[in-house]
Amino acid sequence: MNTGAKITAFAAALAATFGTAYGVGTAVGPAKAPAEAPAEVPAEVPAADGHPDHGEEEVPAASAPGGLQVSEGGYTLALEDPTPASGPGRTVLRFSIEDAAGKKVTAFTPEHGKELHFVVASRDLTVFRHLHPAKAADGTWTAETDLPAAGPYKAFADFKPAAPVARSLTLGADVSVPGEYAPKPVPAAPAATVDGYQVRLGGTLDPGKPGELRFTVSRGGKPVTDLEPHLGAYGHLVALREGDLAYLHVHPNEGGPGPDVSFTATAPSAGTYRLFLDFRHGDEVRTVAFTVRVGVSGAPVSAEGEAEHGAGGHEHG
Repeated sequence: MNTGAKITAFAAALAATFGTAYGVGTAVGPAKAPAEAPAEVPAEVPAADGHPDHGEEEVPAASAPGGLQVSEGGYTLALEDPTPASGPGRTVLRFSIEDAAGKKVTAFTPEHGKELHFVVASRDLTVFRHLHPAKAADGTWTAETDLPAAGPYKAFADFKPAAPVARSLTLGADVSVPGEYAPKPVPAAPAATVDGYQVRLGGTLDPGKPGELRFTVSRGGKPVTDLEPHLGAYGHLVALREGDLAYLHVHPNEGGPGPDVSFTATAPSAGTYRLFLDFRHGDEVRTVAFTVRVGVSGAPVSAEGEAEHGAGGHEHG
C-alpha cells in the first residue's frame, strides 16, 4: 500500500478468516446500515512527503491498470525460471528488470522505503505474498517464499528506474508451480479475527472514479491507536482484480497512528477485487484480505474480510 511516498499501482496472504461483512458500492459500511452516507474524500490530501494524494478531480479512471504487461515503457520483468522445479513449498525466484537493450537495470529510485516491491499471488487469489527481495550487484533480484499449492501464479514488480525521465511501473509475469492444480473460489468469509485483531472496512468504491477505503483496526473491542509505520505509512494496500489480476491504483492518505488507515482507490471496472492490507503492531506485520464486489455505480455490492496471518502475506527476502 504511505507517508514515505505515493503508491503507484499496487502494489501486490490468505489463511485464517478475518473481518466482517460490509456493503461496498456507493457506500462501504456495516451490513446492518447500508444507507449510511459514505465518508467524504477530500479533493487533495497531502501526504507526509509533501506530495498530494489525489482526490476525484486529479485521479483519472484507471483505463490501463498496472501489472497486465511483462514489458512497458522500455522495461521488462525477466524471470530466470518461471516454473520452479521444486513444486509446492519453499520457492526461490530470481529475476531482473531489463531495459530496452536487454541490459539489467541496477539503479532504482526508492519508493515506499524500498527500491523494488515484489508481489506473488495465485491466479485464484487464495495465496498472496508481498516480498522484499535482495538485489545483487549485477541487477539480479532473489526472493524466497512459500508457495503452498501447485498451479498458476502471477509475479508483480513495482519499481521506478533511476533514469532521469523514468516513471513508476508495475510489470507482471506468470509463474507456474508444478503439481496437480485444484483452483479454489475467491474467498469470502463473513467474520473472523487474527491474533485478537479485528479490522472493519468502510468507505466508497465505484467503477471508474476515485473513492476512499477506510480500514479500522481494533483489538479486544478497543481501537488500536498506536499502529507502527510500515513501508513509510501506517498501512500498505495492494488491490487485484479477479480474472486478469490487474492492479488498482491505490493512494495512501495522511493519518495515523490508528485506528483508521485510509486509501484513495479507483476501480477501473465493475467486478470482484481482492484488497490486501498490511499493518504493523507489536513489531509484527499482519496481512488482512477483503473481497470487494464492485457493481454498477449506485448499486450495492458486498465485501468480506479474512485474516492472512500464518500462511503468510508479508515476507522479507
